[in-house]
Amino acid sequence: MPCRVCESDRLVSVLDLGATPPCEKVLTAEALDLVEPTYPLHLRVCEECLLLQIPALITPEETFTEYAYFSSFSDSWVKHAGDFVTDAVDRLGLGGNSFVVEVASNDGYLLKHVTDAGIRCLGIEPSVNVGAAARERGVPTLTAFLDEETAAAVRAEHGPADLVVANNVYAHIPDVLGFTRGLRGLVADDGWVSIEVHHALNLIELAQFDTVYHEHFQYYTVASAATALATAGLKVVDVELLDTHGGSIRVWARPEAVAGVPTARLVDTLAAESDAGLHDVTGYVGMQARVDRRRRDLLRFLLDCRAEGKRVVGYGAPGKGNTLLNYCGIRTDLIEYLVDRNPYKHGMFTPGVRLPIHPVDRLDKDRPDVIVVLPWNLETEITEQLAYTAEWGAQLAYPLPELHVIRPGDGNPGEGKIR
Repeated sequence: MPCRVCESDRLVSVLDLGATPPCEKVLTAEALDLVEPTYPLHLRVCEECLLLQIPALITPEETFTEYAYFSSFSDSWVKHAGDFVTDAVDRLGLGGNSFVVEVASNDGYLLKHVTDAGIRCLGIEPSVNVGAAARERGVPTLTAFLDEETAAAVRAEHGPADLVVANNVYAHIPDVLGFTRGLRGLVADDGWVSIEVHHALNLIELAQFDTVYHEHFQYYTVASAATALATAGLKVVDVELLDTHGGSIRVWARPEAVAGVPTARLVDTLAAESDAGLHDVTGYVGMQARVDRRRRDLLRFLLDCRAEGKRVVGYGAPGKGNTLLNYCGIRTDLIEYLVDRNPYKHGMFTPGVRLPIHPVDRLDKDRPDVIVVLPWNLETEITEQLAYTAEWGAQLAYPLPELHVIRPGDGNPGEGKIR
């Protein structure tokens, strides 16, 4: 597998998670007796450009034409998007004559804030079902994957964009170079591109292995993101460190001719990556051992719970959770079922380990002793949502970045770590 940015064949193993099914493919009851394909999930780093990547064994069309994830079901994510729009309007001076494009705009969770601000916008979303949900809430949405041809057509019809937003999509594109050229084709010559993506610094240092799945083809440091963007004439000028998804970066880039001088926080973030050894292959060594320890900790905890006769269920059915469930081999003998707020998943089963997915009100009916929260990156939000489980003394178990167990109302999230 050559590197998909620099085409080097010098790729070094970082993390081997075996073979798992695509994590976003929930199963119907009728599919449970059918063959389910699995694919190797092996993370490597390029010795030349230091891009973290996995082989492109599935296509975006297989995953995103009909998609099970709706961004608006996360209250904190909708607020995050609203805060971003408010800040971007102020930072860039956006107004009634401006034009904003979001790539992978999902159900309009972000662009709804843009339309409410009276700013012209367009979403580019490949998933038919979530794109339809966006249009229902009044967000103009084009059903398409971004490539150079799509960018040229959008620019010809709507004009260049003052701001192009690409949140949590830059990792999902196997054709990084073509997608990056598409971003450049959308943005005005004096415009801005804002990209949010999980920070590989946190992935490596905190062993956040559930972020690795087949729909994520690559994983970025600021340095490797800058290398990829430079292939289309975009220069990174600023970066923000975010709490989302267990630690993300918001990269701000501009066409090279107008880029200007990098900000101090960009310089500082690059220095932090260098200090962590991530500007050299040696910084990636050791992740496998840290991941294996986290798996052992979680399995030991679940086995103890079951030995004590506790009833254990799971909260949330995110794609990342399926990587964790499959790598750890967690089936219904350890976690009875999952609940999720997304009605699209109700009555379905998780890929691989086949845990049933129910509505959240199942918790109040069954009153389980332990609830394992798979979207652990939303700990504050979910702990508040599940505060009512304190009525029967339920424990909330957050498996990453370090396994810890809390009771709602007893102390702060993150306390009570189990090592």
